[in-house]
Order: sequence, then C-alpha cells, then structure tokens
Amino acid sequence: MKTSEYIEDKINKLPKGYVFTYMDFMNEVTRREAIIKHLNRMATSGKINKLSKGKYFKPQETVFGTLLPDQHQIVKDLLEEDGKLVGYITGYSVYNSLGLTTQVSSTIQIGKREIRPSFKRGRFRISFIKQKNTINKENIPLLRLLDAIRYIKKIPDTTVEKSCIRLMALLRELKTSEHIKLIKLAFKYSPATRALLGVLLREIDCKVETEIRDLQDSLNPITVYNFDVSEKVLSNSKYWNIK
Repeated sequence: MKTSEYIEDKINKLPKGYVFTYMDFMNEVTRREAIIKHLNRMATSGKINKLSKGKYFKPQETVFGTLLPDQHQIVKDLLEEDGKLVGYITGYSVYNSLGLTTQVSSTIQIGKREIRPSFKRGRFRISFIKQKNTINKENIPLLRLLDAIRYIKKIPDTTVEKSCIRLMALLRELKTSEHIKLIKLAFKYSPATRALLGVLLREIDCKVETEIRDLQDSLNPITVYNFDVSEKVLSNSKYWNIK
C-alpha cells in the first residue's frame, strides 16, 4: 500500500474530532517527511483540518460550520506521559461544566505537578496551574472543586457569593468519604483555600467533625481572609476569619 493510501485509510477509521500528528503513522511509515507532506496536502484540500503546527484533526461538519475537537483531544498530549496520568483539565475550562459561570473560555487550564509557561494552540491559550497532590482519575473531580475554591475570585461573569452558593450545592452531592478525601487534598492548598472550604463544609452541615477541626487547626488564628462574602451566605464565616 502506498504511503498516501495508508495515511488516508487510517484517517478514515478515526472518529471525527480526533487530534493526531505525524507520529500516529510512524509504525508503518518510516519517512517522516513523506507523512508530513501528505498531511499538509490533505489539510490544504480540506480533507482534514489543522489545529496548530504539527497537529491535525478529522473535521465534523454541521449546519453551523466545522466543530472543533473537544478540549481533552486538544491537550491530551499534555495530560499523559508514557501512559501515566500527569495532568487534568481544570480552572477556566471547567467552570462552565460545574455550573459556576455561563461563560465559555478560550483558555484551557491544566493542573500539573510540573508546569510550564502558557502558549497558544490554534485559537486556544493553554495555561498551567501547579498541583502538589497526586493526580489520578479518582482525585480529579475533587481537585477541580478545590481549584475553583482557590481561584473563586477569578471565575468570570459571576460573584464570589454566587460561586459559594453553587459550590455548596456541589459539595452536598458528595459522599462523606469524598468530603474526608477533599479535606485531605486541601492540606496542599493555600490557607485561604482551606479556610473557605472549611466554612463551606460547615454551611452544609458536613458530618466530618474531626477532619473539619483539623482543617481549622491548620490555619493561623490571626490571619484574615478577604472574600467579600456576607454572613447571609456564609453564616459561619467569622469562625474562619473570613470577611
């Protein structure tokens, strides 16, 4: 089979929206230049679309135009190394899915232990936040909640008070075992994040008394955390030095 036929046959079998590079074809074709040349030829003809330099995707056409790949496809190479999970999509990228804002961001934020400067990939800006906890599939939903608490003042098109109300609704959906795990993960976050988590858990009458007390004991008793939230929303805020 010719190189061009092999490449096109493999692309035809890929799902729409799948992001790939020339490396996806190196098992059968050893000439890197030949692969890149044919992929660029296919992109020029409109058979595939170019996401950014060296990255392509199989387009899905709708009445509204070509759909972009989902965010996981766009940054999947930044989330795994040698088959091991090393990062997760968070921040601006998930505020909408968590119901914290109606705004959809063109920034994709990734939580990783090792971070790097932000950069552009197609029309998206990729940025990073440092995650000190172990990253695994079970932790990711909880880490996303903690990230939202950590950056609550930066959630677009909303207020801190509205975000607190929504976060309490999300925390109520968790099991007791998840509340305990959430608190354990929070010890590697800033004191301000721990304080706000503590008061949110108090507000929903979370039944993990020992863990919440440990969370409060980890805080400096004279430090004040300014979130500009009224006591109508967080009635226990004064006990956590939250203003």
